[in-house]
Amino acid sequence: MSGTAVRPGRRILLDLLFQEGVEVIFGNPGTTELPLLSELRRDGRIRYVLALQEAAAMAMADGYARAGSRLGVVNLHAAPGLGNAMGMLFDAAKGGTPLLVTAGQQAQGFGVTEPNLQADLATLARPFVKWSTEVRSAAELPRVIHRAVKVALAPPQGPVFVSLPVDVLNETSDVPLGTPTRVASDLAGDAGAIRRAAATLAAARRPVIVAGDAVVQRGAEAELGALAEALGCPVYLECEASSLPMPPAHPLFAGALARSAGPIRSMLEGHDLLLSIGADLLTLSLPYGEDPVPLALRMIHLDLDPWQLGKNYPADPAILADPKTALPLLRAALDEAMGPPGREAAGQRRAAVGAQHEEERVALQERARRQSEETPLLPLAAMVAIAESLPEDAIVVEEAVSSVPGLLESLRLRVPNSFFGLRGGGIGWGLPAAAGIALARAHQPVVALIGDGSAMYTIQALWTAAHERLGIVFVILNNRSYRILKQRHRLGDDVQSRDDLPGMDLMDPPIDFVGLAHSLGLAAMRANTAEDLRICLVEGLRSRLPLLIDVNLASTP
Repeated sequence: MSGTAVRPGRRILLDLLFQEGVEVIFGNPGTTELPLLSELRRDGRIRYVLALQEAAAMAMADGYARAGSRLGVVNLHAAPGLGNAMGMLFDAAKGGTPLLVTAGQQAQGFGVTEPNLQADLATLARPFVKWSTEVRSAAELPRVIHRAVKVALAPPQGPVFVSLPVDVLNETSDVPLGTPTRVASDLAGDAGAIRRAAATLAAARRPVIVAGDAVVQRGAEAELGALAEALGCPVYLECEASSLPMPPAHPLFAGALARSAGPIRSMLEGHDLLLSIGADLLTLSLPYGEDPVPLALRMIHLDLDPWQLGKNYPADPAILADPKTALPLLRAALDEAMGPPGREAAGQRRAAVGAQHEEERVALQERARRQSEETPLLPLAAMVAIAESLPEDAIVVEEAVSSVPGLLESLRLRVPNSFFGLRGGGIGWGLPAAAGIALARAHQPVVALIGDGSAMYTIQALWTAAHERLGIVFVILNNRSYRILKQRHRLGDDVQSRDDLPGMDLMDPPIDFVGLAHSLGLAAMRANTAEDLRICLVEGLRSRLPLLIDVNLASTP
């Protein structure tokens, strides 16, 4: 015997999670999770947040982890529960979210009978996680849980999966807990490569930066801004931007890259050097017949994930480094390489880019004002009305791809890591993610901009928001259709103006989002004009209680 008290596996599991800093578990329970729920009630140290469907639980844990810069934990029910959550697990994997995903499993001795709900869970989860395993005994729990948390949090961060047979949760053991391990990851990058990158940047006449999620994950927003100002170049977000590495009000902020090859190529043809910092270059949804990158364009790529470096386009140099640590070194080397003439040229670029972006913002706001009286409301007018109504400390959660052009350019958020978007493309993420984000950042108001089609994937999350009294304003951008598909359909060469594809419209019957919200415990309002939307937003933010606003948007592509 080790001298450690004999206790059941379920208690060992909770002791380990508490030791790893876990405060919240998201889940939807079943019979195989009953021992864990009983122990949670007795233990009292870890909060259990109930979701009414497993996809919602997974997205809540994802949002909580991203907003809190910590490990998220979700507990699912056997094979169907894991299956329900797989779309949101895919998004978490693409977004590099550190999650410990667990699922209850039938007792090991019972498995040979092929009981209901049983499958090889570790194999099922494996394609979308960094590590996947099933615990075989209570004595294995310390090693497995500590290893899983270490792997989830080590860069590049991502989800891991642990299957928990019910007999393991009930088995007793005196195994010691051990201690957590964290991987130190402040990589400065190869010094020679940083000097070469600085020399190449100093020689560029028209550089451009593409910044990705790794900048925000490592808290390197200020370092990115300082380097961009030293270069005097625009900063674009990666194609599927799920964070804001630069404040939208910054003069060098250029918005997100387009998601199609032609517009990206047109933009890049105006530059002679691309510096990618923590970005997935270049994520597209569809093949377009032409490459988005001009052959003559040189690239420098810096990332903590070696897989991303030079993945699709050659980079020279390709630097494995933490942006937080490496960007100040790159800026110092750049300052030395530029000299007075280079710094003067960068200052001229900086002024020109800032003036151009300010002119574009003024024109966008003027266009939105002209549209603000139209009914149904046009998307741009809605986005500008929302942006102008938000307090500077607000958090914005966005999953409304076809309705949000103009949003990023109009936002005036001041608190770092206060914008969260869908990464991966599995829709239904935003509504429950907002609940997890609000739990992690209770001191900030949260506004979730969700398309009507996306909302219906995980509408159950409204109940959790009401149950937990979360101060979220859910803005449903209701165009009564899958508008993004209509837009993509019209891009086809063999299509002119047909809107006759099946499965595009949500109007027969119309979805009553106000009634749905009421049935799930939320207050709800409708907005038909930009002024309606402003009034509803202000009222919702003032109340600090969950509110749904159903916005009547134009449905035409």
